Amino acid sequence: MNRPMPSRVRVDGPLRPYADGFRRELARQGYSASPAAGHLQLMAHLSRWLQQQGLEPGELAHDRVEQFVEHRRAAGRVHRQLTLKGRMDPLLGWLRVEGVVPAFEPPAMTDPLELLLAEFVGYLVDERGLATPTVSNHRRVAEAFLSARSGEPGSNPTAVDALAVEEVIGFVLVEAERRSAGSLNNVTTGLRALLRFLYVRGYTTRSLAAAVPTAPGWRDSGIPRAASPQQVARLLASCDRRSGAGRRDFAIVMLLARLGLRAGEAAALSVDDIDWRAGEIVVTGKGNRRERLPLPHDVGEAIAGYCHRGRRRGDCRDLFLRVNAPHTGLSTSGISEVVARACTRAGLPRLGAHRLRHAAATEMRRAGAPLFEIGQALRHRRVASTALYAKDDYDALAAVTRPWSGGVA
Repeated sequence: MNRPMPSRVRVDGPLRPYADGFRRELARQGYSASPAAGHLQLMAHLSRWLQQQGLEPGELAHDRVEQFVEHRRAAGRVHRQLTLKGRMDPLLGWLRVEGVVPAFEPPAMTDPLELLLAEFVGYLVDERGLATPTVSNHRRVAEAFLSARSGEPGSNPTAVDALAVEEVIGFVLVEAERRSAGSLNNVTTGLRALLRFLYVRGYTTRSLAAAVPTAPGWRDSGIPRAASPQQVARLLASCDRRSGAGRRDFAIVMLLARLGLRAGEAAALSVDDIDWRAGEIVVTGKGNRRERLPLPHDVGEAIAGYCHRGRRRGDCRDLFLRVNAPHTGLSTSGISEVVARACTRAGLPRLGAHRLRHAAATEMRRAGAPLFEIGQALRHRRVASTALYAKDDYDALAAVTRPWSGGVA
């Protein structure tokens, strides 16, 4: 679709006074000419619709926005990205920040289950300080467990005062039939968190967390599946360092493979977290713990190369930015996708970002680093977590084994 230059898009009606400001905002966020013109054309259409309806911008509440979307679709102006959460977000978000339209207020929750789940999420975030992925998992488990209790018509899933041990065990047994040991462990962990919450908040008179069966298997039953040095080298070589995106991807893979950062930790990095003079980097890990790590020379060079010749200048302080506008920070899934795309370019099977963390630990161990130093570098809370990386170090294991005195079988 051929669009005019953003400067040539004319906005008439109630939103006309704000068109130049929105045009500048789109430029600040890095939108190229064609996408920026599209957003301005959407603004022009919305302004004309407001004028036809006899509405002022301050009356553009959520229900009015839905009416406009339906009007646009009925008029045949359907764009595949035109949704309340997608295409209109840049315009509405900017108008709300400027105070032109009222702030979005989600509909008040009236469903008892949704209210209880919202309280549970608040407890996990505010009192437990859990990371977002963990909170999302616990919420899914809680919703599944509470919804399963409302199988009979008329039953209330939030009436947990008479919750029985049999219900807890029965739910885990049903889940065990369709899940792996690792997946079931996530379920039991989330269920225990829910049961503790119900007891702490007074919904139940006793804690049933201890009644949750233990998932089968052992935490240290396997050897960590680390990416090999050859695979890491191929991932790094696949990044085209002649482009800004390639320099960014190269720096991300270097961070994951050399420092063993988790994907979420890499996504949370800010340009302010790097102390170039001291040669250190501040990592925000689980539970929002901030810890300083030494910044290896090669990792620092990769980040500096991206910052100087790849990272877009602007007011966003996130270290790793999206290539396409708006140039905001990459999410955790965005970091994982960088690794996945590098695997595709390198002709490798898809590797998770965590495999690079295992690779960093394995390389440290092979270089002779003691386990406690590896644990410090990976920021492990439990020694058992680090001990996994010694399971295939036969020389180290031989030093602590005793000779077999039973003779040859």
